[in-house]
Amino acid sequence: MRYWNDHDMGGWGFGLMAVGVLLLLGILVVVAFALSRYLGQLPPQRPPEGQTVAPPSPEQVLSERFARGEIDADEYRHRLDTLRSGPTGPVSG
Repeated sequence: MRYWNDHDMGGWGFGLMAVGVLLLLGILVVVAFALSRYLGQLPPQRPPEGQTVAPPSPEQVLSERFARGEIDADEYRHRLDTLRSGPTGPVSG
C-alpha cells in the first residue's frame, strides 16, 4: 500500500502541466515572430557597382519641406524664386 497514488496526476499536476504548455507555446510564438521579423528585413539597397545615386536637387528639398509643412507658401515661393534666379554674389563657406 503506499503506491495507491502513483498512477495518476492530481489537480496540481494537471494545472502545472497546462501552465507549462501555455508558457512553452507562448515562448515558441514569440521566437517565431522575432525570427520572422529578423529574417523579413531587406538588406539596405545599394546601387549597382559604378553607379551613384544623385542627391536631391535644391528644388526637390524645398518641395519636400513645403509638403511636410516646415515652411509656408510665401516662404516657399520666395525661396523658389531665389533658387531659380541663380547666385547673386560670392559663396562663402
